[in-house]
Amino acid sequence: MTIRSLLAPLLGLGLLFGSHAAAATQPQAFTATYDVLQGGQPMGVATIRLHAAGDGQWIYSKDVKGTGGLAALLGASVSESSRFRWKGDVPEAISYDYRMQAAVKQKQRHLAVDWAENRVSVDEGKGAQSYPASPGMVERNTLALALGLALRDGRQQIALPVAVRQEVQTQNFKVSGKETVKVPAGSFDAERIDRTDADRGFSAWYAPDRYPLPVKLAQHDGGDLVLELVSYRAE
Repeated sequence: MTIRSLLAPLLGLGLLFGSHAAAATQPQAFTATYDVLQGGQPMGVATIRLHAAGDGQWIYSKDVKGTGGLAALLGASVSESSRFRWKGDVPEAISYDYRMQAAVKQKQRHLAVDWAENRVSVDEGKGAQSYPASPGMVERNTLALALGLALRDGRQQIALPVAVRQEVQTQNFKVSGKETVKVPAGSFDAERIDRTDADRGFSAWYAPDRYPLPVKLAQHDGGDLVLELVSYRAE
C-alpha cells in the first residue's frame, strides 16, 4: 500500500459558465471538517477553509492529517492551497500549491496561471512546464466547490475545464439521483453526482441548498477512500 493510495481522493478531491451576478452567488467564508475513512476505518481528518484574500481574490485551502492506520504511522499529511477569483459563481484559478509529507516520501507541486499571457505553468521541482489556459478554468482542489455551486444553480450535467499536470482537461459529471446520506454532521437528502467521462470511481453527495461542499465523497481508485462531513461553519 502506498502513500499515494492512502491520500488519493485528497489529491483529486480535485467549466461552469453562466451570467449570474457575482455578489449574489458567492458563498460566504467557511470552515468545514471531514473524517477520512479507508475501507470503513478512520484514517485521517480534513479541514477545508475559504476566505477572502483582498484585491478580489480568495483562498481555498485543504489540510489533511493522518490519524489512523499506516497514514498515522508514517506521519502523513497533505496541504493544498488555491488562490482564485470569482467569475460569476465560478472559482477561476490563479494559483495552486500542493505539498505531501510523510516519513518515507515528500512531494510538492506549484501551478500558476498568467491570464495576461493565457498560460498555465506547473512545477514539481524538476523544471516548469506550461500549456494554454482556458477561461473559467478551475483546478483539482477547487473542483468540489465548483461542483457544489453548479448544483446549487440547478445544473444536472456539468462540464468543467480543470487544470491538471499537463493540460486543461474537460471533466464531465452528472446528477444520478437523490439518496439519504448519514454522516457525523447529520442525515441529508442529498443529490448524488458521478463523473461520467472516466472510470475513476468518483461519487459525491451534496445538499446544495445548505452547503457548497459535499456532505460525503467516495473515490475507489487508489484505496477505497471516503470523506464524511463532521462540521460546517460559515464565517
